[in-house]
Order: sequence, then C-alpha cells, then structure tokens
Amino acid sequence: MASTVGDPSTTTISTRSYYHVLQIDGYSTIFDTLADFSCIDSLPFDAGGYRWHRNFNPKGSRPETADFIALFLLLADPVDGEAVTANITFSLLNPDLQDSASLYRRTGIAPVAFSKVNRECGYRKFIKRECFERSSKFLKDDRFAIRIDVHIVKRASSSSMVVPPSDLHRHLHGLLSSKEGADVELRVGGEKFAAHRLVLGARSSVFKAELFHQTEGSTSTNAVIQIQDMDARVFRVLLTFIYTDVLPDMDHQDEFAMTGRLIVAADRYNLQRLKLMCEDRLCGHIGTASVATILALAKKHHCPSLKQACFEFLGSFVALSKVIGTKQFEYLELSWPNVMNELICNVIARYEEKKQIVGCNNQEIHESVMLFR
Repeated sequence: MASTVGDPSTTTISTRSYYHVLQIDGYSTIFDTLADFSCIDSLPFDAGGYRWHRNFNPKGSRPETADFIALFLLLADPVDGEAVTANITFSLLNPDLQDSASLYRRTGIAPVAFSKVNRECGYRKFIKRECFERSSKFLKDDRFAIRIDVHIVKRASSSSMVVPPSDLHRHLHGLLSSKEGADVELRVGGEKFAAHRLVLGARSSVFKAELFHQTEGSTSTNAVIQIQDMDARVFRVLLTFIYTDVLPDMDHQDEFAMTGRLIVAADRYNLQRLKLMCEDRLCGHIGTASVATILALAKKHHCPSLKQACFEFLGSFVALSKVIGTKQFEYLELSWPNVMNELICNVIARYEEKKQIVGCNNQEIHESVMLFR
C-alpha cells in the first residue's frame, strides 16, 4: 500500500506483512507446572527485519485478570532511533493447522509504536480461560495454535518534513470537553450532556433523523433531547465514542455489565463499529455463569458473531450440563424458543461430527438432546 501526502515534498507510507505460527503441545502440563502470572516465552522469530518474542500467560498476567489468558508480542531488538510502527493481530487457529482461517482474533484499533520505553503490546484479557479450555475448536488433544500477524508500517520522505499521524479524535474530544459551540443538550438519567448536532448526525443515523428530521417547510431544532431508559455512565462512553471512535478500557469488575449495556445503546443508535468492538470484548467473558445472558443479548440485538461464540461454548455435553438449570438459562428458554431450537440442532451437528471423527455413539447425542426436555 502506498499513499502520497503533501506538496512539494512527497511522503510514501508502505506496509509489509509478516506472520508467525506457533503450535504448542501439552497445554495441561504447562498449566499445572507454571506459576501464577508466569509466561511461556517463545523462541525469537523474524518479521520485517526485526526479532520478536511471543509471551503466553495461561494463568493471566496479574491477579485481577487471573481468569483470562494473556498474550503479548515483544520486540527483542533494541530501538535506538525511530520507533518501529506496526499493526498487530493475534489469532487462534485450528490446533492441527488443517485450516489457516482464524477461529478467534484480536486486532488493535491503531498501529503500535515500539520504542525504548514501549517494547510490547498485547492483551491482558485475550480470551476467557474457561472458554478456551472448553472449546475443542481452540484446544484439541491438549494442543493449540497461535498466529501473530505483524504489519510493519514504514514512512519514506523525499524531504525532511515529517507528517504526524492524524489527531482528529483528540481535537473532537477537546470540542466535546470544552462544550464550545454546543447547540444541543442531551439529558440522560438526571445528567446533562452538551453536544454538537452536526457531529451526532454525522455519526449516527438515528441522531440524524431525530435532530434534522424535516417536516413540510420546517426542520427540527430541538435544543434539548430527553433520552429515556439509559444509564448516564453508559451514555457518557457512547458519546465519547461518537466523538473519538475509541472504546476506553474499563475495570475488570465493571467491564462485563458495561459492555453489555453498550451493545444495547450501540444497537439503539446504529453505531455498528462500537457494537462490533463490544461483541469482541464480550467474547472474552463467555463462561458457564454468563453464556446464557450473553446469548440472549446477542439474539435480541442482532450480534451473529457473539451468538456463534456462545454456540461454540455450548456445543458440548459437559458445558450444557453445567449451564442448563440456571435461572439465566431458564429465562433464555422462555424468552427465545427459536434460539433453543437452533441450539439443539447445533448440539446434534457437533456430536454427529464427533461421531465421524472419534466414534461418539448415538446414546451421547440422545442424552444431550434430552437435557432440553
């Protein structure tokens, strides 16, 4: 990829892509012998003329993320001059490497600048460990596979002029914070938010219809909009995203509930990018206690990828036996009978597949389906 910026100087931005696949056997042995918050450090691999390491933390990287698997990429070579800029993608592949397609993927929303003071990037909450361990898609015969894509971004210029990266999001956030030029007030849960109708309308078709709805010979100019059925904290994050296109990090204890509410809000205001980012985060929270609630949310607010992740988790007899009977599962069954029918078909299909591969018998399939009776 190449683009030209400015005149008379010419700046060319090129991106070169590399990837590294690591297949690891003996996950259970590694987990049992590794100390808490310790990592497995891979041998160095080359990408873009640099040496890199991959760190895998099966027990999390710190106490507050102990229920998650952590994954990091570290630049091994020293950085004395200009930072090494790269887009990084972490993926889980088929454990047998029979298919190169990604089964689960996390990608940063912006390039990472690796420098003297910042030599690593990654996710402390890459995936919920319970979801990883219970899925035969990720872990098979005690084996799993990780792929890391490294997209090196380099800039070459015919002059000494350096064009900085876009900071539009910073300026728009400053506009939101200063309230300068605000022409609409949004009232949510007893709080007031000053905003700019042009920004809201440009980002959300729902806000556009509400703020610029044209009737015969007139245009709506409501200066105050009352928003019902939404928490002020959720709306603050939503509004910040509208101005900056960034979803902020959240406290571990707060992330699950807040992310679910943000999916509802994003669906309400047709913010598809925010919705997908929240789906990606919720995939890391799928577990026995949460899967029914997440599945109900995915169905109600049209989140097919999140729904499929829940189906994957509930695709085994062991997982189903632990989830069925909970109040959340009972609510799901009563509220969304079509989902239950799909889930039954999903269980049967997975056991039929297992039957062909390892000889699962019809009694196991019958026992799984009878859980729904």
